Amino acid sequence: MAKSLVEPRRNTFKSPKPDAARLLAFDLLTEVNRNDGYSNLLLPQALNASKLDDRDRSLVTELLYGTLRMQGRHDWVLAQISDRPWTEVDPGIVDICRLGVHQIHEMRIPDHAAVAATVEVARKRIGESKASFVNALLRSVTRTSIEDWFLPLTEIADPVERLAIEYSHPEWIVSAYYDLLKNWDNVESALKINNEAAIPTLVSWPGFSNQQDLVDIGGEPTEFSPYGAHWKGNPGALDLIKARKIGVQDEGSQLVAQVFSKVAAGNSWLDLCAGPGGKAALLSSIARGRAITFTANEISRARAELVKQVVHGDRVMVTDGRSIGLSGEKFDAILIDAPCTGLGALRRRPEVRWRRNLQDLRALTQLQRELVDAAIQALTPGGVLGYATCSPHLAETSIQIADIKKKYAELQQIDVEEFLPASLHEATRDGAMSLWTHKHGTDAMYLALFRKSIG
Repeated sequence: MAKSLVEPRRNTFKSPKPDAARLLAFDLLTEVNRNDGYSNLLLPQALNASKLDDRDRSLVTELLYGTLRMQGRHDWVLAQISDRPWTEVDPGIVDICRLGVHQIHEMRIPDHAAVAATVEVARKRIGESKASFVNALLRSVTRTSIEDWFLPLTEIADPVERLAIEYSHPEWIVSAYYDLLKNWDNVESALKINNEAAIPTLVSWPGFSNQQDLVDIGGEPTEFSPYGAHWKGNPGALDLIKARKIGVQDEGSQLVAQVFSKVAAGNSWLDLCAGPGGKAALLSSIARGRAITFTANEISRARAELVKQVVHGDRVMVTDGRSIGLSGEKFDAILIDAPCTGLGALRRRPEVRWRRNLQDLRALTQLQRELVDAAIQALTPGGVLGYATCSPHLAETSIQIADIKKKYAELQQIDVEEFLPASLHEATRDGAMSLWTHKHGTDAMYLALFRKSIG
């Protein structure tokens, strides 16, 4: 039989080979964007469970946090080259393209390498046909320089729209910042610093450690808090953390606890909304040193278990803070670290800017008012009430304080100025502490203090 002149077709398909760091970054990004995960919780867990070296761990961190911060700006670019409305594109394609654009525009990775590596992730996770679309989109991005991409922004007359695109924030947040800062240069500074990675800050707990202990292990002392130090590394690897003698807490949050403790007195303190326990841990240690009984309350049983781990045996209650006044128990000082939009910690929780909206704001301000009502019932005459938020938004701060003063004649606001560190400047608003990241290097924390009249 004559030999066939037709050669058999060779299979040219090659299995996708994405690198482990980018694959992990995409999986985490999906969990955050599509399943409401929290990056600051998911990332450490994933890195601890991985076998990645330090360089790849850093790459995952920048890809996840950086993409989350800048994805609004990345979407603006991608929407201009997509042949279909960007809001209708498959979520997997959207997130992978965001990762790709972040490498092209925000990292020192050659364009061809950024595109090729991202396409391999797409092939592995969402399939060959969708990967081809990703490849086409990202190559289109690289054909225009980053300067030319954003040159049209100079023609946008509305500063809210322009800054929202340039600094990757929803427009309502840009507007909220202007309502407070009244100056577009300051607004721009506040938005810009939200896109910079925050260095972890350690906190010492009196009776278990001090600031010098943090310095001894290589920390840089915080400027305003006598308890903290900045740490360039993985805090979870520190023996002092493992022994629960120190914690991780932003300096602004430390200042809330510090200032509150300076004003608070009496025999019993309550942290009404203890959350994961940052302020509760510091306050409980301070209270113990002054022979004051400390109680932490948290509505979530899971979070209450976290609080128990850091308050060293002090009482932890699990109840809705709005019902605290019904128990009949009284406290000499109560801190309401109120649930809020979190606009003051966007460096550390980058996804928050995309999750919160004005509808959330309305629900949160109502909850804040209800917590204040309950706390006042549980506060002893002459006692101190602290109202704190990790948000500078007027509706969650100044407007709430005005409402409290109008509604409760028995409360007198305490001017915080004399209780602030001497080196802390431009940090008050209408008698309350109001921090800004671009001014003070802390989260934008807010704290107002009141004393309940005796008569």
